[in-house]
Amino acid sequence: MNVEKALALIRTIPDYPKPGVIFKDITPLLANGDALHAITDALSSFATPTACIAGIEARGFIFASTVAANLHRGFIPIRKSGKLPFTTHSQSYALEYGEATVEIHIDAIESGQQVLLIDDVLATGGTMCAAIELVAACGGIVTDIASVIEIPILGGRNRISTSYPDIAIHSLMSS
Repeated sequence: MNVEKALALIRTIPDYPKPGVIFKDITPLLANGDALHAITDALSSFATPTACIAGIEARGFIFASTVAANLHRGFIPIRKSGKLPFTTHSQSYALEYGEATVEIHIDAIESGQQVLLIDDVLATGGTMCAAIELVAACGGIVTDIASVIEIPILGGRNRISTSYPDIAIHSLMSS
């Protein structure tokens, strides 16, 4: 299966989780082994030869872990606050209504280590920017970020490229 056919399995759910939101449901893609393999291969192509793979909770874990396994590399989880058992770096970021915090283990990434950062959706860029800061706090270097879906109207690409112009931004689908 090619990437275009795999992405065509993503279904649109209007007014979920609240009125006015158009949700992109990736579960049909995940349920199809050939589609998941095509997306994994496509996302894997964005990794530098020595990059470890970091994923953002929760759906970013799915794609980042399949990419890490595909490339025989380590997977680094970036989790919501309070979910990691060891000492962490924390980074807060703004949400539409409030604030959220993500964390990474302080020893998750070696100093100078290149990192491919993966999430399912690139929207406003807030979560990605927080994750980039966490990788930097460990001494790592995000060389590339990748998402399955990008929502351009929310400005995430511009926000990231303005703050981090050396990081390449990749998306498989624009919605």
